[in-house]
Amino acid sequence: MLHCTRILNGRNLNLLGQREPGIHGRPALAEIEAMCRAAGERLGLEIECRQSNSEGQLVSWVQEIPGEFAGLMLNAGAYSHPSIALLDALRALKEPLIEVHLSNIYQRETFRQHSYVSLAAKGVICGFGPRGYLMALDALAALLNDAS
Repeated sequence: MLHCTRILNGRNLNLLGQREPGIHGRPALAEIEAMCRAAGERLGLEIECRQSNSEGQLVSWVQEIPGEFAGLMLNAGAYSHPSIALLDALRALKEPLIEVHLSNIYQRETFRQHSYVSLAAKGVICGFGPRGYLMALDALAALLNDAS
C-alpha cells in the first residue's frame, strides 16, 4: 500500500552543507530529500518534501495534512524550541508525526534541549545526521503499516 507522507524542514535547513557542517553534516538538503524519496520507494511511501524559514508557512503546511497525507516527518530546526503555534497545529493532527534532528540536541546548548514538537510527536530521532531521516522513515512506515 502506498502512503503519501510529508517531510517538512524548518528554519535554516536550506543551508545544510554550508552552515556548521561539523554539527549538521555535509549533505545539502536536496541530497537528503533525494535519499528520502529513494527510501520511500522501498518502504511504500510517496514522499513530498518542503522547507521554509517561515513559521507561519510551516503551520499552514501542517494544517494541510489531514485527508491528504498519511503521516508527517518534521525537522523544525530552530522552530522546535520556541514555537507554540507549530505545537498547536501538530496537536490537531491524528496522523503520526516523527520528529527528526540531525544533531543530538541533548549535547548542545541548554535552550536546544527542549522541543515543543516532541510533545506532539510519536517519536524523536536525533544525533544520527542525515541517516536519522531514513530511520524516521522506517519508523513512520512501520506505524502506517501497523495501522492498515
